[in-house]
Amino acid sequence: MSLRRDDLASDAFEARILELLPPGYMTFLTPQQRDDSLRATLDEAPEGDVWLFGYGSLMWNPAIHHEEQALCLLRGWHRRFCLWTPLGRGTVERPGLVLGLERGGACKGMAFRIPRAAAEHELRLVWRREMLTGGYVPRWVNLDTADGPVRAVTFVINRAGPRYAGRMCEFETAATIATAEGFLGTCRAYLEESIRALAAHGIRDRHLHRLQHLVSIHPNG
Repeated sequence: MSLRRDDLASDAFEARILELLPPGYMTFLTPQQRDDSLRATLDEAPEGDVWLFGYGSLMWNPAIHHEEQALCLLRGWHRRFCLWTPLGRGTVERPGLVLGLERGGACKGMAFRIPRAAAEHELRLVWRREMLTGGYVPRWVNLDTADGPVRAVTFVINRAGPRYAGRMCEFETAATIATAEGFLGTCRAYLEESIRALAAHGIRDRHLHRLQHLVSIHPNG
């Protein structure tokens, strides 16, 4: 199952998550806190249209309206399965892992250009998706594209948050990916979709491919 724009435009996505979690299991940001975070982020935006950088599910399912997308390189950050999720790709009993950005290295992904007039509306959908619990921190970063540098907003891991998985070894990470599943699907499908999205542009992420191999040889893979 893919996360749909209509789910984010309504309260359906958040309602589904609250329905699946035990009361008090996690602390959620209030709608006001999310709006304050979004407005504070937009206050730091450069002039003109707003760019959003996707490195995981945003690459293959952005669920927002945008005018343009561009392959790009982010320096100083790398993608890693470092955020526990008892939600869409896991359960309370068997949490899954999704991607976040960690310091160091570099990362190729997709940048989406959103017209300035629509930026607040479209990014509010993204905040409902990525900022429900504060597992991420919004951050402005510099991207290299074929047409030159771009300033974009993205989501880096919140290392101080309770869902931060730390630096697990690849074997532990693969074991989790091989066995976790939630109402949005399996962690394995999330990994494979991310690999396919990159491969469509001729990109091979060695870390993701190593995980894919380890998942394939896991007893439950």
